[in-house]
Amino acid sequence: MTRKPAKRWLGFVQEHATIYDDDLVPGSKILAIGDAPQSHVNLSHPEEVFYEYLARIANHLKVLRPEERPMKMLHLGAGALTLARWASVVYPASTHVAIDIERELLDFVLTHLPLPQGCDLSPIVADARSVLAEQLVDEKFDVIVLDIFSGPDAPEHLTTDGYYAELRNSLANDGLLFVNIGDDPPLDFTCSQIQAAGSSFEFVMLSSSPEMFTKRFPGNLILTASRQRFRDDQILECQAAGPYPSEVRHSMDLDGFCKP
Repeated sequence: MTRKPAKRWLGFVQEHATIYDDDLVPGSKILAIGDAPQSHVNLSHPEEVFYEYLARIANHLKVLRPEERPMKMLHLGAGALTLARWASVVYPASTHVAIDIERELLDFVLTHLPLPQGCDLSPIVADARSVLAEQLVDEKFDVIVLDIFSGPDAPEHLTTDGYYAELRNSLANDGLLFVNIGDDPPLDFTCSQIQAAGSSFEFVMLSSSPEMFTKRFPGNLILTASRQRFRDDQILECQAAGPYPSEVRHSMDLDGFCKP
């Protein structure tokens, strides 16, 4: 039986957040803000990631960090904490810090979507940039996931060269940055983020479905950045890991993607 949706007013964005059953995936819930679905959580099987862009990040991480050692992860933009839940199963004993500027959202999600047993997560209500210089100034993370903005309406201070430099400084030497970029044709915002990331990181990779690289469709792309270049076999494995269909571009192919 479908349960009545839970609702909470979000003062920062001036919208209602709603959590409701996903009738197509038993044991799953969807978080929506306003009329737009934002996150999907499988409470019964948190190791399963339903939304394509989140699954792409999870699959890349499994390729680039195949050993199941605990990691320290920072989630900038909490949503329903899907990847923290996933990593608590895939990388047991990992620790997580989740940042969201919307105070009511973190409380709402943690109340109605309980974390898996053993998920070590610290929520912080803060701006995703100021928190790096304040509460987390002395912290280094193995993985940072930035999942806040969509297109040119993104908060400008989270899209600059300077912010990517601060993200780099918050990563361990072998750390990984994943950025979810939502964009519309002709993907000018995506190219601005590739440039910004490239100003601080030695290696930048972009992943999505092949149709997104035609620049004719709206959708999500995953930017992955690191201090070290990935091996060729790792790059191929990231593409093969899907979700399908999958395409990965880097180096000269990525430079060509952003030329007029």
